Amino acid sequence: MSSEPLIVEALVRKFGERLALNGAGFTLRRGEFLALLGPNGAGKTTLIRIISGRLRADGGRVLIHGQEQQAGGNPDVMSKLGIIPQNIALYDQLTARENLELFGKVFGVSSSDLKARIEEALVWTGLQDRSTEPVSRFSGGMQRRLNIACGVLHRPDIILLDEPTVGVDPQSRQRIWEMLKQLQTQGVSIVLTTHQLDEAQQICDRIVIMDGGRTIAAGTFDQLLENSIGRRRRVVFALSKATTGGQVPLTGFQWRDDRTPVAEVDDMVTELPGRLQALASAGFEVVDLAIETPSLQSVFLHYTGHELRESGSLS
Repeated sequence: MSSEPLIVEALVRKFGERLALNGAGFTLRRGEFLALLGPNGAGKTTLIRIISGRLRADGGRVLIHGQEQQAGGNPDVMSKLGIIPQNIALYDQLTARENLELFGKVFGVSSSDLKARIEEALVWTGLQDRSTEPVSRFSGGMQRRLNIACGVLHRPDIILLDEPTVGVDPQSRQRIWEMLKQLQTQGVSIVLTTHQLDEAQQICDRIVIMDGGRTIAAGTFDQLLENSIGRRRRVVFALSKATTGGQVPLTGFQWRDDRTPVAEVDDMVTELPGRLQALASAGFEVVDLAIETPSLQSVFLHYTGHELRESGSLS
């Protein structure tokens, strides 16, 4: 049996003449939080549907704990998967407790375990005081927390998670990440698709970037950074007044506008004083500056040439 919970190998999928997947693959490790990123049309939706057994691959394979996934879902591995779509999959006229009971039965949780798991889920989501209210009365953040709980009530060890914090308030967003981190500490492996690159950078252990149906980069943020744009930082200077006669040529600087020169530096300690002196020598008064550190957004643009914009759900 494979030591990795999930291995995706060289997936190929065509829709007519269109090649949606062209050899995409990645490995998910035990207890890992992995971000799956890509511009619209990169093939993420198709890949997730194949992993979840909802779509047949034309080539390649998906191994879940060493067993091959099948179109329609391999019964031997489906209990190990938790699939949580972006669109809320709850019955809004049922209460939180009733939704948990229903999904627990659907996912095959035994009657002897179901009651205790429902109580644990209500505490985990912070909804124990609202458990007898119809879900239709819940905020978007509360519904999303319950949606996650329903999707993991059968205790899968691999979770496919699509945009878990879209449209929720900051408090619910924080609670959701705390919930997911708790699962991770229990050894659960999570694949996250998201358009919130700042969250992916902060939370995920590794990042897989797809484009054109292929995996074009994979690694930690630091690894992706070193292999792409590097660690150079951008320093943005604010001048006391705009330059007269437009943007003047100045070695080592670019201009965002007539009062905002920008310089890139490798070593802030040794290079910044020299840049400030160069501006002063040119007759400019610096009133403020900002340091822009490399971000996952910059790395993503380097690899794909595209902004990451929100598109349809993976559901």
